[in-house]
Amino acid sequence: MAFGWIDAQAEQRRRAGLVRTLRPRPADSPLLDLASNDYLGLAHHPEVVEGAAAAARTWGGGSTGSRLVTGTTELHTELERELAAFCGFEAALVFSSGYAANLAAVTALAPHGSLIVSDAGNHASLIDGCRLARGTTQVVGHADPEAVGKALCTHAGPAVVVSDSVFSVDGDAAPLDALAAACREHGAGLVVDDAHGLGVLGDGGRGAPHAAGLAGADDVVATVTLSKSLGSQGGAVLGPARVIDHLVNAARTFIFDTGLAPAAAGAALAALRLLRREPQRAARARAVAGDLHTRLTAAGLDAVRPDAAVVSVRAPSPEGAVQWAADCRTAGLAVGCFRPPSVPDGISRLRLTARADLTEVQLDGAVRVIGGTRP
Repeated sequence: MAFGWIDAQAEQRRRAGLVRTLRPRPADSPLLDLASNDYLGLAHHPEVVEGAAAAARTWGGGSTGSRLVTGTTELHTELERELAAFCGFEAALVFSSGYAANLAAVTALAPHGSLIVSDAGNHASLIDGCRLARGTTQVVGHADPEAVGKALCTHAGPAVVVSDSVFSVDGDAAPLDALAAACREHGAGLVVDDAHGLGVLGDGGRGAPHAAGLAGADDVVATVTLSKSLGSQGGAVLGPARVIDHLVNAARTFIFDTGLAPAAAGAALAALRLLRREPQRAARARAVAGDLHTRLTAAGLDAVRPDAAVVSVRAPSPEGAVQWAADCRTAGLAVGCFRPPSVPDGISRLRLTARADLTEVQLDGAVRVIGGTRP
């Protein structure tokens, strides 16, 4: 029978407690949201919503084609120019998603004969980029610059190191300074996925590469998403102009994909301008994360100290994590639930988002629910 093997895999997932399901949310959900990536609370901000609406009224509901045909509007180039300037890079290129941006950066910058050195804790989009690239990939230990240097020593040709800036599972930050030093010692490029850093880290939320003094360097490329701190959708690659020009000509997820919808570009641009005007939002997101961690650990929970806005709480098992998240939902709290294979270390977790707009009362209530429903 066609696709008969699917049933066997479905049964294996069920027995392992790894079944995933879609749960449509209403527009007026009564749940306190600690599950989304809306770090700055901008997804429903009136200026951001109006930015999307105005773009749709002006440019229509879709971009109508790939970026190289009809999918590039004046709005896209305006967003690219302001995003690059804000983050401190020479140029930027907007994609339909952060996933597409990562695939583009890794595949286009790792041709045949090159070496890709990838952190073991990297996001799936970076991992898939490594799989699709024509270069050879070597996976090294998590946040281990010494291992990166040893890997680079084994290769005489072109090389690139790829790493998240803030890892999405535990919310810990990569040692970007040491990674850049290892790259420069061996003449390698550095690609940093700053999806969880933009809007949270750096001066006024300018991101982890900016905070590390790496923004604008000719050997550093950053990728970002517009769907987290900027409350919209889409992604971008930031870097030297010659790298961006290369992506326009070589990145398949740019050349063959429909351009980002104007509404998403308009929302992201509005959010970027709002963040530039209100830089304190970034510091507030970090402060909320630290406060949430303090409260969780005081309640006896095994929470990992955050370096940005992601706070994870370890669970005893995949099944325990699923039930814990479900019990939180029943009590009015939405939390993320990470289980294998999404977690590289095999440890299941609740994943919490520390948003800049959370109040003290909401934090108290969230910790009370998480502690009261623990397995």
